[in-house]
Amino acid sequence: MAIKRFSKQRELIYEAVRNTTEHPTAETVYSWLKPENPALSLGTVYRNLNQLVAEGSVQRLPFPIERYDANTTPHAHFLCRACGNVYDLVGMCYDSALDRQAERASGHFVEQHELFFGGICAHCSVKK
Repeated sequence: MAIKRFSKQRELIYEAVRNTTEHPTAETVYSWLKPENPALSLGTVYRNLNQLVAEGSVQRLPFPIERYDANTTPHAHFLCRACGNVYDLVGMCYDSALDRQAERASGHFVEQHELFFGGICAHCSVKK
């Protein structure tokens, strides 16, 4: 196993994702960190996010624009089609029975699933 070197920039990027519930894009993380870290590049943010995903510290959410989440436990998400915000659906438990059902239906060995809901978030529905 390769030994990972400590990286101050990687740590800053990880903390930015870990300390928010916004599910930020790489560009958002960059905009948060750039003012206090003028040497930071967008490419560095992408490279470090990819490394954090590879090591399992964050997960990549495959929306039309990739977003990142430091909560790596299986959980559902909601994407608002009006404002584009992504929310964790707290209180919805991961259903491993769905994995078994998919296995029976497909013949594949299912390790996990991702569950995404879409619609209008509570904030946008109040505005209308």
